[in-house]
Amino acid sequence: MSNSQSVYKSPNDHRHYRYLQLDNALRVLLVEDCHASQAAAAMAVGVGHFDDPKDRPGMAHFLEHMLFLGTDKFPDSGEYHAFINQHGGSNNAWTGTEHTNFFFTINAEVFEAALDRFSQFFIAPKFDLDLVERERQAIESEFSLKLKDDIRRIYQVQKETANQAHPFAKFSVGNLTTLAGSQAEIRAELLTFYLTHYSANLMTLCLVSPAPLDEQQALAEGYFGGIHNLGLTKAYPDVPLYGPDELQRQIQVIPLKEQKRLTMSFNLPGIDSFYKRKPLTFISHLLGNESPGSLLSYLKDRGLADNLSAGGGINGYNFKDYNISFQLTDKGLADTDTLITACFEYIRLIATQGLEDWRYLERANLLKMAFRYQEQIKAQDLASHLSINMHHYEVADLLYGDYRMDGLDKAEALSLLAMLTPENMRLQLIARELDTDQQTAWYHTPYQVRPIASEAMASWHVTATRPELKLPEVNPFIVAESVARPDKSQAQVPVIVSETESYRIWHKKDDEFNVPKGHLYLSLDSEQASMTPRHAALTRLYVEMLLDYLTEPTYQAEVAGLSYNIYPHQGGITLHLTGFTGNQETLLALLIHKARERKFTQDRFKLIKRQLLRSWGNVAQAKPISQLFTSLTVTLQKRSYEPLRMAEMLEDISLEDLHDHVRAFYDKIYLEGLVYGDWLVSEAQALGDRLSQILALVSKPSPESARELVNLTGAGTLLRELAITHQDSAIIVYYQSAAATPEKMALFSLLNHTMSSTFFHELRTEKQLGYMVGTGYLPLNRHPGMIFYIQSPTTGPRQLLEAIDEFIADFNYAVLQITNEQWETTKEGLINQVMEHDANLKTRSQRYWVSVGNRDYQFNQRELVVAEIAKLTRADLLKFMMRKMRTKHSDRLVLFSNGEQHRHLEPLTSANMINDLRQFKLQSEKFDF
Repeated sequence: MSNSQSVYKSPNDHRHYRYLQLDNALRVLLVEDCHASQAAAAMAVGVGHFDDPKDRPGMAHFLEHMLFLGTDKFPDSGEYHAFINQHGGSNNAWTGTEHTNFFFTINAEVFEAALDRFSQFFIAPKFDLDLVERERQAIESEFSLKLKDDIRRIYQVQKETANQAHPFAKFSVGNLTTLAGSQAEIRAELLTFYLTHYSANLMTLCLVSPAPLDEQQALAEGYFGGIHNLGLTKAYPDVPLYGPDELQRQIQVIPLKEQKRLTMSFNLPGIDSFYKRKPLTFISHLLGNESPGSLLSYLKDRGLADNLSAGGGINGYNFKDYNISFQLTDKGLADTDTLITACFEYIRLIATQGLEDWRYLERANLLKMAFRYQEQIKAQDLASHLSINMHHYEVADLLYGDYRMDGLDKAEALSLLAMLTPENMRLQLIARELDTDQQTAWYHTPYQVRPIASEAMASWHVTATRPELKLPEVNPFIVAESVARPDKSQAQVPVIVSETESYRIWHKKDDEFNVPKGHLYLSLDSEQASMTPRHAALTRLYVEMLLDYLTEPTYQAEVAGLSYNIYPHQGGITLHLTGFTGNQETLLALLIHKARERKFTQDRFKLIKRQLLRSWGNVAQAKPISQLFTSLTVTLQKRSYEPLRMAEMLEDISLEDLHDHVRAFYDKIYLEGLVYGDWLVSEAQALGDRLSQILALVSKPSPESARELVNLTGAGTLLRELAITHQDSAIIVYYQSAAATPEKMALFSLLNHTMSSTFFHELRTEKQLGYMVGTGYLPLNRHPGMIFYIQSPTTGPRQLLEAIDEFIADFNYAVLQITNEQWETTKEGLINQVMEHDANLKTRSQRYWVSVGNRDYQFNQRELVVAEIAKLTRADLLKFMMRKMRTKHSDRLVLFSNGEQHRHLEPLTSANMINDLRQFKLQSEKFDF
């Protein structure tokens, strides 16, 4: 076993790291985190769908599923999932092109027991014959779930139009067709695939735990040293992703959602070798610029495009598909030639004038600052990320590799820019109105491939740049160095530092995370915000117009790590500002100044309005379960509305209507804010004074807006059907607490925690009702609640509701069979989840802001809930279930959609149907908050 190389880490990183290689050639990274209450592990295996046998697409993905379902040492198929859940953890896995990643998190005190179970996946999985068919159905459900997902549908077009000799062309997911055959035959193939491809020398393991590194090393050696090393070497075909037959082609695709996109795609070599200098990151930084004079600014001014992104695209062992992607307007769709020509001109501008050291250093300094003040992430995310990094970076760079920019190698950058040519390009055009002449396999996406005309190719060989296109100026917001101030906080939690009848500002100086960053939240409440669907539509339009108007003046700040978001809520709008504190006040002043200008033009108004209408129209193409989740809040919150209802209202709205609405919106305002991070009390108070002066200019004081929630007490089982065009059926069953007390929060969250693993195992794994199956603790307007949800390709809503009711009825027996020790362990697992240490400044700020929104002004709600959880007995839970959930006439809301495949089944109906949502919300009793 070797253990000699050290890992370079951020000065702001309190964790300790150790890299080692076990005798079986398994590479391991150990992470000691003394602040973590949970431990995590991740295994990245250098096997993905590129390794699938030609006649078995989806085999790697199928194997990933099967490894969870029992091992020789732990044969019960549901035991691993139940163990992780019972001890406050979570687990998952994904299969990519060249890697498969397995990961989990769990309470630290049972980490060893979890590793014992986890390691067996890679030593002695059972591949139980009886479970092969069951999990094959799960793969089919997962495939079915994405049949109407545009990302998956367009991805399949890319696969079918790539070089068919390249492994990327393989269908990755698998389904009943590709995995057909007898159970015994499939099991034998699974076993062969596992024994042929899963080798310790292709695996990387990351452990994260509060335990000392020596202890973790003993765990890694003890549990993972037994993985077989076959000494495998990866050898994918040395063929290009796009050959001569696939380049210089225009591919036209018809999406399900209303969208218009153009992607210029360039065929580059693999990029792992470039990571130390990141030339493509630098090129993308210039191409994707959005300040005045940029490519996007030029295209926006001419009404050709609304959005541009540079640098995306797939990459792998011998390829990088470098994408420059545009969101087109109608005018842009009709004139793609001008857009493409301008893009090639901007590429020429970068090659001739942009490769300057100061420009490169701007980008490098941003990454240097991001690494210097790197904020911690959750243990599970860290383990998963680092296990993958071990396949791409040298040991010293496992943490630093994502941030490293050693210097500009002009020859290297020019060689890459020289590949961004018409000859080395494919165009992908996506719009509903295009001509097509064929369909993809599996997803039935209509598309067409045609050669790009030689005249067009010639015209894109540009020799000059139009004067409107300019490279960005020096960025005034970038600071070379920034230091967190050492002042200690005078309070344990946020306190009010400035207050009048029209506003209240909370503040806390951070003294834990030691980063010169801040989070500033400002919520503006107005009675005009969402009084009716029309008001809500106008408020959303105002937000979108404002964000569009602010793009250019704030872009340099965004690049420099100062970001902001403006979003609507039930009572008004919220501004969230984050980033390095040195220039936060400058950006805030700029935002307020520009927001008060409101120089909205008719052209931008028409364009943004059309975009918003398209976005709301596209909601109907989302997964059924996603549409039900949207409708759950719409059904229960008085000031939430269906997107299509708001779209109806928006159709006839004029720019003058918008200006009238904005004036009325600001007529009476209540502002509540939170300042958290590297801000001093005096600065937060001064901010309050400035905001007070601004408010005095535009508005009169107003109370906070009411946030009303429908009260389901005494309503019985309410049913609401949504008409959704999809082959799957879907259902959500929601139970609501009538009281918003810590005791009820404890009951609902513990009930969900106790049920979730069993519900998933019984209804997804055993009964195979669908891929999207689960429970959730769901508070709405402070009121605790719990949901059960299923999206099913096999079963109609009536049978789904019966299955949920049957599970709830039988669950009492499961609770009775739990031992006292298991019960206490379950509660301890939930308590650890609720009290999990905030990983970073962002997580802490979000928790504080949610507390302000919930009027948890002591910031101790979770402590109160945990105290109640600790007191709860099994008898309390059983009594609660008997009273609240055991009868089919319980107070609850059932939302459902009937899939196209299930229209012949007996429908789900009731005398208690919600047919007129507006009337229902108007007449219902409500909780006021």
